[in-house]
Amino acid sequence: MATTKVIDWDKVGGGIKRKSIFLEITFILPVAVLFLLVIMAIFAPLLAPYPYDQISMQDRLLPPFFMDGGTTAHLLGTDNIGRDILSRVIYGAQISLSISLIVIAITASIGTVLGILAGYLGGRTDAFLMRVTDISLSFPAILIAILMAVTIGPGYWTVVLAISMLGWAPYARLIRGEALKLRESDFVAQARIIGASPVRIMFRHIFPNVLNPLIVMVTLSVGFVILTEAALSYLGAGIPPPAASWGNMVNDGRTFIDTAWWMSLFPGIVIGLVVLAGNFLGDWLRDKMDPRLRQL
Repeated sequence: MATTKVIDWDKVGGGIKRKSIFLEITFILPVAVLFLLVIMAIFAPLLAPYPYDQISMQDRLLPPFFMDGGTTAHLLGTDNIGRDILSRVIYGAQISLSISLIVIAITASIGTVLGILAGYLGGRTDAFLMRVTDISLSFPAILIAILMAVTIGPGYWTVVLAISMLGWAPYARLIRGEALKLRESDFVAQARIIGASPVRIMFRHIFPNVLNPLIVMVTLSVGFVILTEAALSYLGAGIPPPAASWGNMVNDGRTFIDTAWWMSLFPGIVIGLVVLAGNFLGDWLRDKMDPRLRQL
């Protein structure tokens, strides 16, 4: 005897509503964190209570204001030479944001162009470009940066070049896969029939249709670039002192981790929040922009 399954639409509706609220939270919170990063970077001279390189030896190793011996004059405490931790964290956003924007602009442009060329042209062009991409993916960016720091010295542009030299490869791999699917589509075939050149087809017809995965990849790369820059600065191959970089702040606090843990903790927390924000925003965009993953 056939049975009829009764659907409790109130429960289904409640589940959809809870999922919708969760998705909105995973969008609002990351955007708020990244927006705060932008504000910190743009208005650092106005927001920071002190210059990032102001030394005050009489105020060295002051704890945060909520601990014994702390003061509201230095809310997050000071480092081993009396520099204000909060001010350096705020100024560190300038370096992290600017490096992220430059690196992502370079790597996304190179990777997108190479990915479209490989995916649409195929054949030997595809084979050659993908082998170069595979070789690039096999090299660790941190090792390349250390080698560059040894040869030309650590610095801002050393970090940018080191990450950019290899950072285009994931973009090329992703865009190539999308271009392979698009070149067999009807609108591309129609463009060939009416005599459109390969360049026009690639950048007038294929490129607009790979923007969705490209945007998702860009948001996911924000956290990666910031984390890589911090790691390089921590290892001494990134931004040299006295510049305020979250990575070299963590590095400066290693020696005092037992007695002045705040020197490393607060920049480390900011790094973690920004990386998580970029990853959550990327996941949210992927769910919203990819119809195969869209659940609502």
